[in-house]
Amino acid sequence: MINANPQSPVEIIADQGIPLAYIIDSEWRAPETSFLTPGNLGLQMGMIVYGAGKEIVPHVHLPVVREVHGTSECIVVREGRCIITIYNSQREFVASRELVQGAIILLLGGGHGFKMLEDTILFEVKQGPYVGESDKERF
Repeated sequence: MINANPQSPVEIIADQGIPLAYIIDSEWRAPETSFLTPGNLGLQMGMIVYGAGKEIVPHVHLPVVREVHGTSECIVVREGRCIITIYNSQREFVASRELVQGAIILLLGGGHGFKMLEDTILFEVKQGPYVGESDKERF
């Protein structure tokens, strides 16, 4: 697990060199547009920064075919606090962290669970289409 740069706003939790999660500090404010994930991940994560009066030119995203294995999730703690536990693909415990309001976590593989420390609201973005319970195995 590990963050190579202690000044970095992201902690990467990995198992045997395979990233399982990116945790973004709740206080991080980028001075300029900064992406925290490498281009080969199925979900990209970054802070987009523009000054007043700047614009993003209208555009469409082209129908690029992508092959996706598994389900990546991005979760934002909107309110409250919780503990996330992270497991590798063999369901072995790797790490746990407290997430506070404003924290963002990108879950890439392995397993995970949450324990709420207070009333908590999590905002989640993940790949679809939604297939109900058939895409997960509880342990």
